[in-house]
Amino acid sequence: MSIPSTLRGLIEKRGASHTVEGHITACAASRDNLRFAFTTAEGDVIVAHRADLTEPASWATYAVHDGAALALAPDTDPGGFLTGGDDGRLCRLDRHGEIEELSKTRRWVEHVATHVDAKAAYIASASGKQVELRDGRGETVLKTLEHPSSVTGIVFDSKGKRIAASHYNGASVWFTQPKSESVRPLEWKGSHTGIAIHPGGEALITSMQDNDLHGWRLSDGHNIRMSGYPSKVKSMSFSRTGKWLATSGADVVVMWPFFGGGPMGKPPVELPGMGGALCTRVACNPEQDMLAAGFADGSVILIEPETQRVLPVCLHSGSAVSALAYSPDGCLLGFGTEDGMIGLVDLSAG
Repeated sequence: MSIPSTLRGLIEKRGASHTVEGHITACAASRDNLRFAFTTAEGDVIVAHRADLTEPASWATYAVHDGAALALAPDTDPGGFLTGGDDGRLCRLDRHGEIEELSKTRRWVEHVATHVDAKAAYIASASGKQVELRDGRGETVLKTLEHPSSVTGIVFDSKGKRIAASHYNGASVWFTQPKSESVRPLEWKGSHTGIAIHPGGEALITSMQDNDLHGWRLSDGHNIRMSGYPSKVKSMSFSRTGKWLATSGADVVVMWPFFGGGPMGKPPVELPGMGGALCTRVACNPEQDMLAAGFADGSVILIEPETQRVLPVCLHSGSAVSALAYSPDGCLLGFGTEDGMIGLVDLSAG
């Protein structure tokens, strides 16, 4: 599918795009808000600096993995990134463009997550059934967490006290403290394919192979079922307050209420879509009540949930949006597509 020579939407005046070789597998911003990275199925990492946002020719490309780059996360260091690949390597790409191999296994490194606060910093990576929890530098393995089947997603809670992993027949929750070895199993039969945790730690949600979501209320383990999707949910994002869970998987953006006793017994809210195109990615703004959604026709839009006002970011760019993320300050939005287009838009005032 060809990419239009002229893209319509906010990207025209407030951003830029660039096309590279390979499916875009992930995108993420650095913790200092100054850089945005995109990983590809060719093993490359493309990094754009905020100061050069509208000059794609200055975006740097680094050959990090021998094979597909499968996972991406902001580094514990403010300006760098961590990647995992099907070459079995966990790598650090620092702010200067230096590549450091933190570990190498015989299995694919499919998931990477990080947490940083004033008290602690952690790096986690998943390969097969194992999750390795490392210190903030990545040099010391604090724990190796064993799961009953291959891990399909990992997430830290907002305080970094727990790490959770999805896998076949449920999820597992572990404490990050070095002295704690116990695991809390959360069971539900079936194939769980991704994971998200409520910002307040109230619930853990997994996407499933069966076009459903499943969740557990963490206070008492009560099961939460969310169904009715026409396709698999591949993207989930909690709003900054935890009031809503936005999801892909339909031709609209499906928003589940996590207030007033919800989502049990409460229907979801459906936000506008793109005329029948499947929603493939969602991302809630970390600072404002706004969300971004990407679609199978390559469109990216911003939606204000309360008013349902829609602002086009990039319309009908080509193939499906496969990556979508905000910077921590909510002022940059990055996205990538299956045919190798990457885009960056400046959302800051003025």
